[in-house]
Amino acid sequence: MAKEVKLLGAWPSPYVLRVQIALELKGVSYEYSEQQLWENKSELLLRSNPVYKKVPVLIHKDQPICESAIIIRYIDDVWGACGPAILPSDPYERAISCFWASYIDDKWGPSSSGLIKGKTDEEKAAGAEQAFLGLELLEEAYEKSSKGKRFFGGDNVGYLDIVLGSSLGWIEVAEIMSGIKLFDNAKFPLLTGWAERFRAAAVVKKLMPETEKLMEYGKAVQARMNAAAAN
Repeated sequence: MAKEVKLLGAWPSPYVLRVQIALELKGVSYEYSEQQLWENKSELLLRSNPVYKKVPVLIHKDQPICESAIIIRYIDDVWGACGPAILPSDPYERAISCFWASYIDDKWGPSSSGLIKGKTDEEKAAGAEQAFLGLELLEEAYEKSSKGKRFFGGDNVGYLDIVLGSSLGWIEVAEIMSGIKLFDNAKFPLLTGWAERFRAAAVVKKLMPETEKLMEYGKAVQARMNAAAAN
């Protein structure tokens, strides 16, 4: 099966990690191809994702599928009989999971980025405020979705767990670089407990990059951006 399935990725990307976790949960064998994120992008990547020119791209039987959230749903559909279901079977619960996944990608992540990318104290404070507001909403979403169980998806790691959990390494980097604790047990006890359980899951421990390695990469990217801005 590995010859049929190929993943174009880059190790620091939380979006690539999402796809890796989904493939591992389903027991799908695949070939992994590490890609350059900045320059010298491969012809295969440019041909497979001509619109965004970004990873991840899943190539299945020579057909490319792009965007991590879409790829996860594709994996769950194609290999539905393999391993636990990633998305809820109930249509309403499935829709709610997709709603919160879109919120994380389209609203919470971008609005919180000022915590690290902000150039002034005001911009960083605004980013922190947005991060906390989002976590309040996600704390409530977890309580409703988990129904008292271990994960957003219930007893097993599911779609929303993967979408949010794959960013935990970078969230920890943001906490270290900003000096602001986001996953605070006093403020968000449910999410904090969930994050510990997610990171302890065997498939996640196997795949998630070390925080120190992400930190080094983040500093290098920041230096690169600062140098580009200076020019």
